[in-house]
Amino acid sequence: MGSWLFIGSYNIYKRFNSYRFTIDRNEYQPIYPQDQSEDAIEDGRNTGSSLIRSARSSVFLFKEKASLKGWKIVLFGLPAICDICGTTLMNVGLLFVAPSVYQMTRGALVFFVGLFSVIFLRRTLFLFQWFALFAVVLGVGIVGLAGASHEDQPITPTTLLVVREAYVAISENKMAPEALRTTIGILLIAGAQIFTASQFVLEEFILGKFALEPLKAVGWEGLFGFIVTALGMVVMHLLVGRTSAGQYGYFDMVEGWREVTQNKSIGISSILIMISIGGFNYFGLSVTRNVSATARSTIDTCRTLFIWMVSLFLGWETFKWLQILGFGLLVYGTFLFNQLIKPPSSKCISRESDEN
Repeated sequence: MGSWLFIGSYNIYKRFNSYRFTIDRNEYQPIYPQDQSEDAIEDGRNTGSSLIRSARSSVFLFKEKASLKGWKIVLFGLPAICDICGTTLMNVGLLFVAPSVYQMTRGALVFFVGLFSVIFLRRTLFLFQWFALFAVVLGVGIVGLAGASHEDQPITPTTLLVVREAYVAISENKMAPEALRTTIGILLIAGAQIFTASQFVLEEFILGKFALEPLKAVGWEGLFGFIVTALGMVVMHLLVGRTSAGQYGYFDMVEGWREVTQNKSIGISSILIMISIGGFNYFGLSVTRNVSATARSTIDTCRTLFIWMVSLFLGWETFKWLQILGFGLLVYGTFLFNQLIKPPSSKCISRESDEN
């Protein structure tokens, strides 16, 4: 529903806006003007030149794409379903593990997106880009490890250590309940990254093949997500929520509606979350359309940095030097992948130029 708030605002803006663009309404302006020389882009004199070349090669004018209409609109139901499955699995997995383990496991998203882009979209990722993805995952892991380390609490085991202990426990047929819960949580979160990566890749495929503005894409995806969620809520309420065991539980729609309408904090936060997610999906789809799904995943991972900064300001987080190292790797990997900074080896640049 938050997606449609953006659609409504956009239509109101167009109705009362007297300014008219000189180009066709269904076209996007090129990132670089037509009169700019190709050499200025190709020789890297512009910051992030490889990012621009990637965007220019993957983005076509609307008139060169097929129109997305009729039954083809249903295609946006696929990324919507992937989004619902990924979000649900991540939230359920968070109930079983510590936030630090959740954060470290979630860092695998960039690898899945990169892998799926190569397999299904036939994208080419160079060696320095794979290194950048590894740096992003390592940075997220360090941030999660630092968050698990407290002076007054024991260190929470890392994801790899938990998986290793679970493997040993299973092989020896003595799995402890806590280890089982943590293993289930990690598997759920890891599975969620596969669904989220599928969502990103599907969105890139649809936007790369059909002519559709990102804002309208957000609206259609939000509509299908709302329909699927509403149907799922009704079915689960009839099967579980209205029973004696499920009453006042997760699937009780009546209780959920009562809490949203009678609890002011929940109602206001729900509206703010809808608006936030609508904007998040719009900007994310814009990045996917103009650059790539993998670039979007690297940028998306950087929001951990801003969450940490806000948490420090509000006093919800304590400062740890190890987090600085993790965030440094996170930002470096993101900049390196999008080639906002030069790769560490000149061979990577020459190889890219030869293949382009």
